[in-house]
Amino acid sequence: MPDLTGKNVAIIAVDFVEDAELTTPRDRLREAGAAVKVYSPDGSPIQAVEGDTEPTRKIDVDGSFDDLDADTIDALVVPGGTVNADKLRVETAAQTLARQVAGSGKPLAVICHGPWLLVSAGLVEGRRLTSYSSLAEDIKNAGGTWVDEEVVVDQNLITSRNPGDLDAFVGAISDALGS
Repeated sequence: MPDLTGKNVAIIAVDFVEDAELTTPRDRLREAGAAVKVYSPDGSPIQAVEGDTEPTRKIDVDGSFDDLDADTIDALVVPGGTVNADKLRVETAAQTLARQVAGSGKPLAVICHGPWLLVSAGLVEGRRLTSYSSLAEDIKNAGGTWVDEEVVVDQNLITSRNPGDLDAFVGAISDALGS
């Protein structure tokens, strides 16, 4: 993994985020030297789960969505978890952040059910991406091309399917930040 010292990464999530999809990128990117901060809508700790329903732990956050300035980060990570993704997709601030990062050309890394946010933010049309398989029709209906691959990189958009793809997902984020 490249040295990511000096890189700033933000992760946005709400309650019922898939634990590994938040903590694995957070911890591995930190190990590589990146400053990684986690944000929730109001700055409250986030309840993480495994498999959408089994509570694992509360995850402390570094601020609220309003505290996050897209100009000050080098990448945005959006973890999955069905409930997390469904709540994030209707958060206006989350949609705005995703659009700002996508428009800036900075890496926007989204896994599992997280691409629902991309659909709601209008960022899928003409793009090639992957996700949890149940989102395939949503992505196609939004004008995107869905593929069943471990990780898909389409310009600055990085997507993966599920927790089993985390090594490839984090690797792609690291590569994008290290280049």
